[in-house]
Amino acid sequence: MGELYALASALCFAVSNVAIMRGAPRGVADNGAFLSLLLTAAISGIGWLVLGSLQGFALVTLRGVLWLAAAGVFTAFIGRVFLYASIQHLGAIRASAIKRMNPFFAVLLGMLVLGESVSGLAGWGVVLIVASFAVLVQAQLRTSAQSGGVHAGAWRRLLNLGYMYGPVSALGYGLGYLMRKSGLQETPDPLFGAMVGTLVGAMLFLVAGRFSESYRLAVQGTFRQANLWLYVAGAASSFGQIFYFAALNISPMSHVALITSMETFITIALSLAFFGERLSARVAIAALLGLTGAALIIGN
Repeated sequence: MGELYALASALCFAVSNVAIMRGAPRGVADNGAFLSLLLTAAISGIGWLVLGSLQGFALVTLRGVLWLAAAGVFTAFIGRVFLYASIQHLGAIRASAIKRMNPFFAVLLGMLVLGESVSGLAGWGVVLIVASFAVLVQAQLRTSAQSGGVHAGAWRRLLNLGYMYGPVSALGYGLGYLMRKSGLQETPDPLFGAMVGTLVGAMLFLVAGRFSESYRLAVQGTFRQANLWLYVAGAASSFGQIFYFAALNISPMSHVALITSMETFITIALSLAFFGERLSARVAIAALLGLTGAALIIGN
């Protein structure tokens, strides 16, 4: 069941990626990151209250709350804010490709800190997904070079703000996943965990707005003008995070992170459908490798 939750999370995040690209073109002050935090906090909070009233509330411990709050700093704030910025600068497909660093951090931390193992079919799944990342990132960098002209070197492309934001986001998510897992072991309630994490992220966003004009403009833009695409992105991101918490609650962190890497390929499919982008041979090969790798992990 945890694997199905992880796949549902990947689908929701892919929908969010495409909606962000439609609703927040490059140069727009509000890219929807703050709105997504508010929506996630509201949706998960209501769900927690309703289900808790019907089925009983899970035990909430101070240690669990602290772990979940710390996870919110890295996932809801650092991870999500920089992810939205990366999508805004690079587009959904390229940003999603760079975001595939998430499983590397998650698997590494899962093995080093939690003692999780990746072996058997799951191990071969990791190999295939690693290969798919390499092919996909190479394809996106090659496309960037062609669009930027013959003088656009690799270092120049990697110094693009979007390529800088992506790894920061991935590291934030990787660290946050570890803290989420620890928090859910103390307080096994995915809805409560999502609510706490995003409330912390939203508060940090407001604090940042006191010192940064870009954050302040993003907060103001959230309440001044309704953007349907950003609401879709925020709602999809909210359910994506809730499904991710549910998956973490019953499955190893490394397996969940690797399965949700399918987000990249779902994003590609949606981008093709909505934007009519061409699917190159390299991207098709990467998608096939990733699908096969995820299937091996699920079947393990």
